[in-house]
Amino acid sequence: MIEDYPTEELMTSGCLSCQGCGATIIMRHCLKVLGSNTVVTIPACCWAIIAGNWPYSSLNVPLMHTAFETSGSSASGIRAALDMKGMQDTKVLAFAGDGGTFDIGLQSLSGAVERNEDIVYVCYDNEAYMNTGIQRSSATPEGAWTTTTPSTDPKVGPKKNIIQILSGHKIPYCATANVAWPEDLMSKVKKAGEIKGTAFIHAFSPCPPGWKISTEKGIEIARLATDTKVFPLYEVYNGEEYHISIEPKDLPVLEYLKRQGRFSHLTKDDVEMIQERVDYEWKVLLQRSMMESFAANM
Repeated sequence: MIEDYPTEELMTSGCLSCQGCGATIIMRHCLKVLGSNTVVTIPACCWAIIAGNWPYSSLNVPLMHTAFETSGSSASGIRAALDMKGMQDTKVLAFAGDGGTFDIGLQSLSGAVERNEDIVYVCYDNEAYMNTGIQRSSATPEGAWTTTTPSTDPKVGPKKNIIQILSGHKIPYCATANVAWPEDLMSKVKKAGEIKGTAFIHAFSPCPPGWKISTEKGIEIARLATDTKVFPLYEVYNGEEYHISIEPKDLPVLEYLKRQGRFSHLTKDDVEMIQERVDYEWKVLLQRSMMESFAANM
């Protein structure tokens, strides 16, 4: 993979992210893979700030800032305009946070994927509305502290399974990715860029201020998210074929939770409940991937 690593930098220095921000790493790798013939649309989110104030930008590609709920529709419009100009080879990248994907932007995203628009949609998931003050989203994990779910009344209920929702539209490609595995992330972005139709990537993005972690610990904790099966890495083709791309180390979920201040209030019973849910979700994922292997051998 090192020999094939793109050298062109389409994200410049001077971006306005927090130190240790996972979303900047994700954007950098996405643009390296997709290349300069790419148009990016970004709704209201951390990256609406990170890119820089107009007329400046830390991205060396055309960039459209759009409203919070319109990443799917704006990407669709850009795709249609490019096609009318005969620019079918130009990639369209919608780049949004979890709030603009799981919640506020879900309707326009669902419309875009139902039409199977030829776009790449990347959700960088830092598991809360970080740009506006760390409020809970439907991507916030169970038991987590946010400013709207304090430690005395933490998030209740599981995180929304966005891959299951998007794969339910039967689009060509869905995948999860993690900044701690850049080769896997870039490989999936490459596949997404080559596919005709909608490709959706759910990318795990550590946020030091929102997760109450040290700025240098983001990658370590992101790796633990996959190794504890909290955030497994896999692909879904055409809504049916599940393939696990990274085998986790099967570490206990406590190893991931105890390193983050947002989970410091959890009791032993809370951790056991989260472990049970993680184990169940992993079992379901394994069954789906095994069913595909069984069907292929019939």
